[in-house]
Amino acid sequence: MDTRQLKTVVAIAAHGTFARAADVVGLTPSAVSQQIQTLEQELGVRIFERASRPPRPTAEGMQVIEMARNMLRLEDDTKASLRGDRISGTLMLGSVRSSALNLLPKAIVRMRRDYPELKLNLRVSLSSTLIADVAAGRLDAAVVAEHVGFPSSLRWSTFLKEPLWLIAPRGSDLRDPVQALTSLPYVRFRSAVPLANVIDTELSRMGVVANDIAEIDTIGSIVTCVRQGLGISVVPHAALTEPEDSDLEQVPFGTPQISRHIGIVERVVSPRAEIIARLHEVLADLSEEHGVHRNT
Repeated sequence: MDTRQLKTVVAIAAHGTFARAADVVGLTPSAVSQQIQTLEQELGVRIFERASRPPRPTAEGMQVIEMARNMLRLEDDTKASLRGDRISGTLMLGSVRSSALNLLPKAIVRMRRDYPELKLNLRVSLSSTLIADVAAGRLDAAVVAEHVGFPSSLRWSTFLKEPLWLIAPRGSDLRDPVQALTSLPYVRFRSAVPLANVIDTELSRMGVVANDIAEIDTIGSIVTCVRQGLGISVVPHAALTEPEDSDLEQVPFGTPQISRHIGIVERVVSPRAEIIARLHEVLADLSEEHGVHRNT
């Protein structure tokens, strides 16, 4: 087994066919096929099911592809370390679908500008999946909301402390938030994410039994429903960035105002700690007045 074979395996998985992979790795399709056959013989498994078009990885092949990606990343990181250039190699990054996802493209662009030798690979998924992948080493770090029960091998650092707002259609009376939440139709955020639990916990603390008119699993859709007059709801600050949001009635949610925290989870001992720390600072800067820096 050598890295040329591993690069070919990854190229086939990424581009779908032996012919396209051949263009990427600079070989002929027959040479690519020969590489895969040699590797299959060495490992004693079939990596791709050639009878299907395009070729489909077998169950064992999926394991080989993941192994190949990890070994190629390790090779990149080792070369970077030996050169004394820590800000290079590949950073495998995950993120939840949240306000942070609005910041990440800008952060990645800035990181690529500052560190042109650095490669960033972004995966979007659920918090529980991302945390497990960081712990297992499949991801270097992930952007997730404050979570209960991080493994002791991981650490989580806040970069965004984002206030929550009670919003209502223009003309609604929000002078008494508890009264408004009790009497007006309420659009509930129902999702298996920490933000939903933060909101529901505060409603319970306030003694509110909301008059639910809808349950929706995306914040953007909730804001749209409130704009259309369906009811009132609670959303994070980043959801209120459109010009038409100025037409909504808005008051702080909770006393004192409740915030949700988003941060980076990483392994306590990580070869990418330096670059993850830099990414944290970039995300905190982009969060502006709601940003939290590690030295504050």
